[in-house]
Amino acid sequence: MTTVEPRTGPRRSEVQAHRGASAIAPENTIAAFRAAAEQGAEWVELDVALLADGTPVVIHDVSIDRCSSSKGNLADLTASDLDAIDAGSWFSPKFKGEPLPTLARVVSALGELGLNANVEIKQHAHHKSLDQLVKVVDQHLKARAAQTKIMISSFDAAALKGMHELDPSYELAMLWSKLPADWTDILRSIPAKTIHLDYKALSIGFIEEAVRRGISVRAWTCNDPRRLASFWDVGLTGVITDDPSVYLT
Repeated sequence: MTTVEPRTGPRRSEVQAHRGASAIAPENTIAAFRAAAEQGAEWVELDVALLADGTPVVIHDVSIDRCSSSKGNLADLTASDLDAIDAGSWFSPKFKGEPLPTLARVVSALGELGLNANVEIKQHAHHKSLDQLVKVVDQHLKARAAQTKIMISSFDAAALKGMHELDPSYELAMLWSKLPADWTDILRSIPAKTIHLDYKALSIGFIEEAVRRGISVRAWTCNDPRRLASFWDVGLTGVITDDPSVYLT
């Protein structure tokens, strides 16, 4: 029988900064990852997609419109366009000139900052293939510092399967907004032993069932610790949050 250690909150190692400390710095930038480290976070969550030339960049959307001072779709951009993109001013003037980072730059920064990363793979229509995406991401992650831990998450089970085939050592997390009825079958098919679930979809019964099955559950994206207070004692594993400080202080 699986036992659960009584807790009133997450362990420090189970607090992940969503797109970095995105409450106080522009999301998915080196500045946001640095801010997370300064708050005491050990893990950051980040998103990866490809430009038209196959360069992996750290960005959530399929365009740069929302999170930069420029406009354009990833499908129309190449590495040569990155120097002209300001990914900081939209958030605050003090971040003017913050670059839209490549995955290579972020992997290097993780080592410099002493951070681990939950890498969410974003599969977009302009990508040549899922095979291209997972191979490029895996290649870049293999250049990480020896101490940098990596887990892979995605809403796309096929992306997790692809990453598992390339490196079975990755922890794989299936992302869901709402838990599907066949969740155990999906996890088994990947295979994965972790779920990242919208915190609004959590229930005590589900977490208890996950614990019985040896499945880890992290909640996203919760910025109010009171919302998760009833779940730690039944086995909630961790949280992904825009503001790590609310769980770390």
